[in-house]
Amino acid sequence: MAKSLGIFVTTPDNLDHVIGITKAAKAKGSNVKVFFTWKATTLAKDPKFPGLCKLADDVSICVDSYKKQGFSVDDVPEGLDPKKMATQAQHGIIIEDFDCYLSL
Repeated sequence: MAKSLGIFVTTPDNLDHVIGITKAAKAKGSNVKVFFTWKATTLAKDPKFPGLCKLADDVSICVDSYKKQGFSVDDVPEGLDPKKMATQAQHGIIIEDFDCYLSL
């Protein structure tokens, strides 16, 4: 079984790092889940975000944080499955179920 990597993103300064790490992990056969929370939810509006959604195995964002950043819950970011507008339980999944954990 391939290793798995969970990436917990809290700041809006790291999208390029998240994409680079995801590419490297996928190249090594890892399963990658990325969860965006707090101010990092603003990255969902970055033009690179849909590409990350295609690259990673699972991408989700904290819907409460998204709302606090001024976005409507109905404004689902491009590339994101509406079901992935989620709660902090997605962060818990990373902690519990993934071999490696990275926080940016």
